[in-house]
Amino acid sequence: MRIENSKTLVRSTRTAYADALLDLGPENDRLVVLDADLSESTMTCKFAKKYPEKFFNMGIAEQSMMGTAAGLAACGMIPVCSTFSVFASLRSGEQIRTSVAYPRLNVKIVTTHSGLSIGTAGATHFCEEDLAIMRAIPNMTVIAPADYLETVQAVKAAVEMEGPVYIRLGRGDAPVLYAELDDYQIGRAVTFREGSDVTIAAAGVMLQRAVAAAEELEKHGVSCRVLDIHTIKPFDKEAVEKAARETKAIITMEEHNVFGGLGSAVAETVAAMPGAKAVVKILGIPDVFGDVASAELLWDSYHMDAVSVCNTALELIR
Repeated sequence: MRIENSKTLVRSTRTAYADALLDLGPENDRLVVLDADLSESTMTCKFAKKYPEKFFNMGIAEQSMMGTAAGLAACGMIPVCSTFSVFASLRSGEQIRTSVAYPRLNVKIVTTHSGLSIGTAGATHFCEEDLAIMRAIPNMTVIAPADYLETVQAVKAAVEMEGPVYIRLGRGDAPVLYAELDDYQIGRAVTFREGSDVTIAAAGVMLQRAVAAAEELEKHGVSCRVLDIHTIKPFDKEAVEKAARETKAIITMEEHNVFGGLGSAVAETVAAMPGAKAVVKILGIPDVFGDVASAELLWDSYHMDAVSVCNTALELIR
């Protein structure tokens, strides 16, 4: 059962990750946590404080961390690796591909500070490419949770399943969108809001903006469906195909380059549908390196504010 919660309540997905690990600590003897000297930022420091014998600070050596995690998994452990998204997907991308995904080892990679959430740190620390990279690696499950509760569910489900998983989290506080989420399943999109005219499919932190855009469209008499596509791979084609049949257009929203992420997965799905008539519009970070500004300001500049998305939808369905 899913209940939409108050928009005034905010909690970071990093906090959710820490809380999930603390819950899992006493439940799973095989669980160990590795971090690349960023535990204060990723919040794995909370796990380290409570379970020091199950935590390993690998230093500023992400490639070594992934290789160590592969070895631990080969010995039957369930290692969870943490660092910033840009360092996991790019600096240690080859180790993830060859040492983790190729042998299908049971390693979980949970990254924070994804997209533009690190704000004024600039392009060297932004991560606009990770979904495309991880989605293209065979055997890899790719998840981008939207809020606190969905992150808790995603981390616990990832540890429970067998095989490599990549989870993408942000940095700052985000609105709590779910009060209950008993039906969470990896690979199954959530219909957050029903609608019959247009669909907005969102991943991660963009879900909050998708809901705001749907509410703006309602003022114009437009019924907007909102899909929370928290799992980028394996992809819920059925939910997208249903939206393509039942609504006139699908707009995708993601804090990621417009190439290779959620938008690409939706477009590929609709393109393969016989006789599909729904128009697909991909919103995200254009093919540029992000400017130095707050994440909110940058999202607005890329036309992912409620009014801009509303206007885009109106143009499409006309």
